[in-house]
Amino acid sequence: MVRSLTQSESIQNQIHGEETMRPNIVLFGDSITQESFRSGGWGASLADTYSRKADVVLRGYGGYNTRWALFLLHHLFPLGSTKPPVATTIFLGANDAALAGRTSERQHVPVEEYKENLRKIVRHLKFNLTELSNQAQAANKFVENHNKNGIELTNGRAVVNEITSGRAAVLESTSFSCVCTFHFIIIVSPQECSPTMLIVLITPPPIDEEGRMEYARETYGEKAMTLPERTNETTGVYAKGCIELAGELGVRSINLWSKMQETDGWQKKYLRDGLHLTAEGNAVVFEEVVKVFKEAWLDASEMPYDFPHHSEIDGKNPEKAFQQKCL
Repeated sequence: MVRSLTQSESIQNQIHGEETMRPNIVLFGDSITQESFRSGGWGASLADTYSRKADVVLRGYGGYNTRWALFLLHHLFPLGSTKPPVATTIFLGANDAALAGRTSERQHVPVEEYKENLRKIVRHLKFNLTELSNQAQAANKFVENHNKNGIELTNGRAVVNEITSGRAAVLESTSFSCVCTFHFIIIVSPQECSPTMLIVLITPPPIDEEGRMEYARETYGEKAMTLPERTNETTGVYAKGCIELAGELGVRSINLWSKMQETDGWQKKYLRDGLHLTAEGNAVVFEEVVKVFKEAWLDASEMPYDFPHHSEIDGKNPEKAFQQKCL
């Protein structure tokens, strides 16, 4: 009888495997992620916790919303990667929730689009897109004809997106009715990119509207906005959408918007300018991420060092300690 590995067993095999290369944990998000490697930041604390066990990779882009983040996916998470991250946090939405008609409306993304963009990010991480160059036989379920002029797609089960420079990215299975010819085609592989990858969606934090106004007055003086560019109520709608999507997709989530508001005086305790995190706010994010990681079998205390601890090295015969892992 053949038994499939559980997610726990698969992750343990990956992090306890024979490779000496550390697994990667990627933090993907906006300025709240970009700032997380500052002193006392939640990313820096994660890097310290997983020191010598996993590399915590910072991919934070201040001011970005989910719409703009989509342009980064192929650069940050290359298709067909042989070593995808063991875990990725997706911490976006604070800028999407900026109000239309206010000073930050350039960043505004409607909540339904926000959810759809998050869906695309998760799908990109979960599925491996394999690029085929003039290999029609390998993509026969999508290909009608293949000749010197390129590859002709059948009107079967595929969606064609990102059609540029003779390239077609087939991103998911559904129906379409056009027949087009391209020299190169990218199709969905039936194989998951990383069945063990832990994906964690994090909601935007709550908004202290008065704190945002105070920050604007201190920074811009008479030119400061007269109305807050974000509200806590609206941000809560985005947080709810994020949590709902996580449940729909079967990935883990952290409701930071709700969690922080459980504490009296959260406005000043956790937010330094009504939006970005104080040291205490960073501590909340760190604690919540570590809790989710532990629940998902990514407990730093149970992960091995990438190379022997110094106490295991014999001063007279040092090579012995490295034979098992390195030779």
